Amino acid sequence: MNFQNAAFESASGRVEQLPPSSVPEIVFSGRSNVGKSSLINKLLNRKSLARVSAKPGKTGTVNFYRLPECRLVDLPGYGYAKVSASEKLRWAELVEGYLNAGRNIRLVVQIVDFRHMPTQDDLHMIDFLVQAGLPFLIAATKSDKLNKTQRTQQLDAYCTLFEELPDTLLIPFSAVNGEGVEEIRRQIELVCMGSVQDS
Repeated sequence: MNFQNAAFESASGRVEQLPPSSVPEIVFSGRSNVGKSSLINKLLNRKSLARVSAKPGKTGTVNFYRLPECRLVDLPGYGYAKVSASEKLRWAELVEGYLNAGRNIRLVVQIVDFRHMPTQDDLHMIDFLVQAGLPFLIAATKSDKLNKTQRTQQLDAYCTLFEELPDTLLIPFSAVNGEGVEEIRRQIELVCMGSVQDS
């Protein structure tokens, strides 16, 4: 797969605006300001294809980026306190509507900030993915901000937290030095290329 062949496809602010699920979809989920757009741009080797909002919580649409083999789906960031209750409800309905629509979701990249333990919102999202039976991995961003000791401590803490999910892949990621980029790309290729070969 050539990840540089990606192009912005569309943005949906309501469930009825979602495009047909015609190809495998790779979903990116995480709270506001966790580095989701930076991760997507790094995977695609593009500087600004995924728009980085100047204000956390500003992006309220599901954004679709098209590759020949699949579609990358950027969900609105959750957990930003300054967003109104009505807007939070709209986002929740949009995200749940997308995830519950029986779409061809091959993988969810659940993004957390490696410097901290997952928030309650992160844990709720992971529990939702488990209950829904959606395949996912955890991308722990900003790994370059940790020294060796902190990194070891966080890895141990994460392993303890997710000991009931022993098969869940945890990938430390940095948009600065590129750590984790190839591993996430490889996981995307694994879930997408089979369907391309089968079709």
